[in-house]
Amino acid sequence: MKKRLYKSTTDKKLDGVCGGIAEYFNIDSTIVRLALVLFCLAGGSGILAYIIAAIVIPREP
Repeated sequence: MKKRLYKSTTDKKLDGVCGGIAEYFNIDSTIVRLALVLFCLAGGSGILAYIIAAIVIPREP
């Protein structure tokens, strides 16, 4: 079966993007959220990336 990236419906805080990325890579979602915070503090690129991912990544069926 082919692995697909979806927004999580169970592990979500805002829109499920970080939870979906964590499920895809089989890591803890806290690590993904901490990485997002670091990207946000390093110039604000994390905010733009999260917004784009929230629009582009589909919901889990």
